[in-house]
Amino acid sequence: MSDVISVQKNAETGRFEGFLDGELVGIADYRESGDVVDMPHTVVPEQFAGRGFAGQIVKFALDDIRAGGKKVQPTCPYVDSWISKHPEYEDLRAS
Repeated sequence: MSDVISVQKNAETGRFEGFLDGELVGIADYRESGDVVDMPHTVVPEQFAGRGFAGQIVKFALDDIRAGGKKVQPTCPYVDSWISKHPEYEDLRAS
């Protein structure tokens, strides 16, 4: 069971950020271009690896993208794999 983190979109830095007790535990970069959001990079520092934080950040990001009526270009291999494992998000893939 993983800890639940708080995730926020930081438009200034172009990334979704995950926090546990106020400490940054992971990020997912994004770049918006029209109706498509490219997600090129997801990082969780080694000391926080294996706790499900990357998945929580990606889910938050994809929910935000869906709410904005946009599509995602998952150039990050982790994001691509996460979407493949969660078919309810396949409709967000940009064609």
